[in-house]
Amino acid sequence: MKKNILLTVLSGLLLWLAWPPIPYTTFILFFGLVPMLLLMENIIRSDAENKGRRIFRTTFWGFFIWNFLSIYWVYNSVKMVGNLIAIPISFIPYSLGPLLMAIACWLYYKMRCFTNRNISLVALVCFWIGYEYLHQSWDLAFPWMTLGNGFAVSHQWIQWYEYTGVYGGTVWIWAANILIFLIWMGVQEAQAKQERLRLVTALTLVIILPLSFSLYTYYNYTESPDPANIVVAQPNVDPYMKLNDIPVEQQIKILARLSDSIGQQNTEFFIWPESAIPEAIDEDRFRTSNYYNQVQQFLGKYKNGNVLTGVETTKLYNTDATPSASPVPGTGQYYDVFNAAVNIENSAALQFYHKSKLVPGAEQLPFGSALSFMKPVFEHLGGASGSYGKQKEAGVFYSQAGIGVAPVICYESIWGGYVATYVKKGAQFIAIITNDGWWENTSGKDQHLDYAKLRAIETRRWVCRSANTGISAFINQRGDVVQHTAWWVKTAIKQDINLNSDLTFYVNHGDYIPNAVCILALLGIGFISFKVVMLRFNRKKLH
Repeated sequence: MKKNILLTVLSGLLLWLAWPPIPYTTFILFFGLVPMLLLMENIIRSDAENKGRRIFRTTFWGFFIWNFLSIYWVYNSVKMVGNLIAIPISFIPYSLGPLLMAIACWLYYKMRCFTNRNISLVALVCFWIGYEYLHQSWDLAFPWMTLGNGFAVSHQWIQWYEYTGVYGGTVWIWAANILIFLIWMGVQEAQAKQERLRLVTALTLVIILPLSFSLYTYYNYTESPDPANIVVAQPNVDPYMKLNDIPVEQQIKILARLSDSIGQQNTEFFIWPESAIPEAIDEDRFRTSNYYNQVQQFLGKYKNGNVLTGVETTKLYNTDATPSASPVPGTGQYYDVFNAAVNIENSAALQFYHKSKLVPGAEQLPFGSALSFMKPVFEHLGGASGSYGKQKEAGVFYSQAGIGVAPVICYESIWGGYVATYVKKGAQFIAIITNDGWWENTSGKDQHLDYAKLRAIETRRWVCRSANTGISAFINQRGDVVQHTAWWVKTAIKQDINLNSDLTFYVNHGDYIPNAVCILALLGIGFISFKVVMLRFNRKKLH
């Protein structure tokens, strides 16, 4: 028992050491799961009772260690409500991912009860990818710890994400870990030397071939010239003072001054961060707003200029037109509040995008009416839980010159498949607008930046990232951060980027890996269920 505890702790620590933003340790991902596989093998081969429960409990704690150490910063975003509420709320993301990971391991054990080890290991990969896909698709979505994200620091290794997305990385990690596990077990079981040699050869090829292809692609990749000048502003407004303590006019003045300090006559886009205009504005009356006039005055000297900025907006309806709409007391009307982006240009044209991937709890109440009794608790997270509206699909902003840009708001940048849909609709570069100040100076902001590199590779698009308090950056089509700001400084940066209209294999086909593998996972669960039912039926017949 003690040995298994040590193995699960070791696996949790190894995975944490390999995780962004820690540099130079990414290679640990190739063997960080081996201790977890060994402890499951120990339990399966033991005489213990309730082996499935033991595997579930033991693996859960190892995955909890990994998750807790990697995303400890979640607590910082909710601690303003006090420890009595912040601590239990923080344990939801700390624990939910490990819970689903442990279920995948439990299903592996159940598969081992009815099939051999090799088939069960293949099933384990399917169950794991099934968990990852579920955790990016349901109301409690938090795909931050998807295994394939672990290569974000060493982006030179995974240039082939333009074909597979991050799920290709998940398969790569599991393949390497399983082969090392089988080699270890072969030694323990006195396996034939020829068989062990085959496994070692397979491991070498599994690591070397994707790595070689990626490095070759990285060093030979060239961007087609199609320049556009972009300015990114970082106003550095304390998020806790943003809503009430600093007038919106003052915040826009800061952004305009920063942008004007480095703007050029040919600047196409000025990108301002999430909620740069934090006061809710009726979209139908946006042009009558003083804030809109301020932005128009700033754009006066930039003939082709566009301001892409985060804003909070509202929309009125005569009926409850959307599930998120709330009634306006005494009027018979309904309204939605949106965490939105708007594109403002030197004309009367306005383009709005409503954030689609909302943060569970802070921006939307998970599972709607089923958890309505928890709404007062979730409202403390800093959003308007249950009242934020969203649009169903990605949208693209177009400048007067016809340049398409993907307005990706904060949390949305974690979804590779979703960002790919912007590109498929015509986005020639990606603008990520975010406000990472809630996490303070923790690794959360660095991980968020690192993950943006994956979106650049998957889509072969420049990423222009505007973060309220940092880190703002420009990322090229290979995933290199070519320019970035420091944390907690008021500044602006500019870059001539290359637009791209070509579509990668991943953009065209999306998350085809989890779509296919999830079918296999469901078949595996069906097989287990059938075997369990038949086993119980046969036992009843014997009695």
